Formats: sequence, C-alpha cells, structure tokens
Amino acid sequence: MTNRNTSYFCFLSLLLANLAFHSTPAAVPAIFVFGDSIVDVGTNNFIPECRGKANFPYYGIDYPGSTKVVRMKEQIQQFSTVCGNLTEILGAEAAADMLSKSLFLISAGGNDLFEYQLNMSKKDPNLPEAQEMLRIISSTYQIHLRSLYDLGARRFGIVGVAPIGCCPLERALGTGECNKEMNGLAQAFFNATEILLLNLTSQVQDMKYSLGNLYEITSEVLDNPQAGGFKEAQTGCCGNGSYNAESACNIGAKLCPNRREYVFWDAIHPTERAAKLAARALFGGGAKYATPVNFSRLIGD
Repeated sequence: MTNRNTSYFCFLSLLLANLAFHSTPAAVPAIFVFGDSIVDVGTNNFIPECRGKANFPYYGIDYPGSTKVVRMKEQIQQFSTVCGNLTEILGAEAAADMLSKSLFLISAGGNDLFEYQLNMSKKDPNLPEAQEMLRIISSTYQIHLRSLYDLGARRFGIVGVAPIGCCPLERALGTGECNKEMNGLAQAFFNATEILLLNLTSQVQDMKYSLGNLYEITSEVLDNPQAGGFKEAQTGCCGNGSYNAESACNIGAKLCPNRREYVFWDAIHPTERAAKLAARALFGGGAKYATPVNFSRLIGD
C-alpha cells in the first residue's frame, strides 16, 4: 500500500478493542491492529525520516498516540517477529491457538485513493485508469491478508474507506461541496474489497471476516449530524484557513472550544466522538454496517 505524509488517529481501533474485550473476553485473547489513519498505533515515532508525526499539540489532546502509520508490508514484517516471540514464549501449539482466536483489525485503502488523486486529473471510478488502480490495490490487499493468514490469523475485522470526498480537505480543495469522484472511488474500493474477501474465503475455508461499511456509517452522520449530537460536519476542529484544512493541526492552529460538537478533528480525521459512533455501529450494528456479520458476531463465533 502507498504511504502518505499525514497524521493519524488511533481511537477507533482502541475503542473496538475495548468493546471486544469487555463483551466476550474469552473469545478474544488478543487484538492485532494493522493499517492506516483509523487504526494507527504510533510506531512511526521511531522512524527518523518520517515528517508526518503527530506527537505534538494538539494531537492527543483527548487521547495520546496519534501518528503516521508504517506501511502495511512493514507492519506484517513486524508481526512476523511478534509471532516468533509468541512461539518461543508459549510454544508452537499454544501460540497458533491464540492467534486463531484473536481479532485482526485492519483499515487500509484511503491513502491509496488520496495518492491516486494527487497523480490523476480525472478520478471517475469508471475510467480504465481508475479500474486498474483499484485492481492493483485489491491485489496487494489480498496478498497482505493471505500473508497474515499464513502467519496464523483467522478472524479479520476489515474497515472500509469512509466518504473521503466529504472531509474538510476535499471541501477546501474544491468548491466547498463533497468531491463526488473521490466518494465514488471509496465506494468502488469497498465493492472490490467485498469481492476479494469472498474469493479469499473460498480458498481458505477456516478464515472468518466482517467487512465494516465505514462509508455508510459516516454518510449517515454527515447527512444528519444533529441526530448524532453534532453541530459541525464540514469544518475540522483543529487547523487554519478554509474549513480548517489549509494547514496542519499544531500548537499554532485554531482549536474549536467543544470537540464533541465536531465530526472532524482535522482536515481528514474524525473526532473521538465520531469514531466512537462508528465503532459501535461496526461492533453491534446490522447488515448495512457490517457484512456478513458484525464485529461482535465475528469474535463470538
């Protein structure tokens, strides 16, 4: 997967972990988190050349640890080391049993779509160039998932891409409205991910998954923010310029007085409250939020 110099927000993964452990602790001995903005765990703090860190104010004002992510391939390499350590400590049989019962939470694809936007003047998902891009991303994604499976993963909680065309950054770059082409790419990527998961589970019968439709969840909030208790669904809480999206969220940026009233924390990422609503929908919602089962059913099987 491609890598984009942005800051990252880890709350969704931590909330899902909390829900999982408190709901059915015996079914989930561990949660392993991989991916992008939504699920970063801050390992980029140890990469000297990384310029997209967020270990400074105002990031972490409500929860510490928001930083840019390590590439998916490198994350899996790190996990391979973890697997070796687990085998050494627990023994091969016990380690394999633990991994097979653990939840593997993964969010990827958004960075690739932003990268495509930077390099292409037209983003129509029906164009041959877009179709080829989606094919390459899906193929790479499937390779990563199969690598995790080969290392012992069996339960996958996959988080789809949100309507990124409606984030403050896209509004600031365009007319102030949602970028329909970027949203179209996000929907096309979700459909491609659904197909690759069906293909993969037909090859490996003991793999289980839940595909979370973050696009649907977020769209409902953006279409009717008041229903979720939000007052601002277009402008980021932290930043400067149009939609608070023209500069980074740092100590010199404007910070909104009530973060709970905002859907977006900065130019791209959700606030803690918005992430909490999404996590609850993924974990306990119906088929329109997660398929073929929700995250709760996934870890309870």
